Amino acid sequence: MSVTIKDIAKLAGVSHTTVSRALNDSPLIQEATKARIRQIAESLNYTPNFNAKSLVLARSFHIGLFFSTIDQGTTAGFFHETVTGVLHVLQHRYHLIVNAIDSYAGAYNTVTGQSFDGILVMSQSHDDQSFIRYVYDKGIPLVVINRSTDPLPLVNVLSDDEAGAMAAVEHLIERGHRRIAIIEGKSGFQSAEARKSGYLQAMAKHGLEVPAAYQVKGNYDLESGYRGMSSLLALDSLPSAAFCSGDELAVGAMKAVLERGLRVPEDISIAGFDDNAFSAFLTPALTTVKRSVETMGSIAAEQLLHVIGRQAQAPKTIRVPTELVVRQSVSDIRSY
Repeated sequence: MSVTIKDIAKLAGVSHTTVSRALNDSPLIQEATKARIRQIAESLNYTPNFNAKSLVLARSFHIGLFFSTIDQGTTAGFFHETVTGVLHVLQHRYHLIVNAIDSYAGAYNTVTGQSFDGILVMSQSHDDQSFIRYVYDKGIPLVVINRSTDPLPLVNVLSDDEAGAMAAVEHLIERGHRRIAIIEGKSGFQSAEARKSGYLQAMAKHGLEVPAAYQVKGNYDLESGYRGMSSLLALDSLPSAAFCSGDELAVGAMKAVLERGLRVPEDISIAGFDDNAFSAFLTPALTTVKRSVETMGSIAAEQLLHVIGRQAQAPKTIRVPTELVVRQSVSDIRSY
């Protein structure tokens, strides 16, 4: 026989209304009481009856997680970390529905307050602004991850990509590198713009020139990393190092270097961004910037639950710090 809210209420010594409110993260219930009730529910393997709750409370108990796109510029690791972070917070309180904004082709009429109690947008491009504006105008609780939506007064959760890129390039400079190229992320993505900005700021800070040929377009994937490095290796004046705006770009770049008969980092140093799961297991292990997409997803989900519970948007920007992870793909040429 399945466990009910009344069973939990009996063990907790509270009313079934208190249990219901606690499991729905109501601000009317103290945090200590919520934690105790959730612990009891978990010990009993309680599973909420979403259909019954939906009828009683006139809510869908669906949270939408919308990516700008899934087919283009969204790596498997990025997708997995985002979903994992969101699910860690939502647990059994809501059904999570994942979709891609570009699949709607601008027809958003099925996205309503009756379909979703709240929406998270993992925004990778300004192209999704029309969707964000649509959800905002509909009054559906909304939190945007990965970029700022100013001037819309929303909660934004993003990593400090600019500072992270600056740290990576300054690390290269500290190791004696002066001819530093960049393989950029996907055009139009705010993360790619922020990382390039960090690169340029670091170079300018140290009075280093950035030839146009050292600024190579990429697409956050292996192939464009390979192509980008191949174009750099064809130059008369080779860079001594390359900052890749994503780890998959860095892997593609490494392959191009090896195929040319050169070595990483002895002949050319490579730094990446993201600290994907495979980065520590490359040969050489990749020096990169760690940004926790999972943490961003968790924080965004927590913020969305607050918005849903209070039925109010509290506009703010939360920046999640990045961290430089030094491994073996950058050589020290100061003594050369």
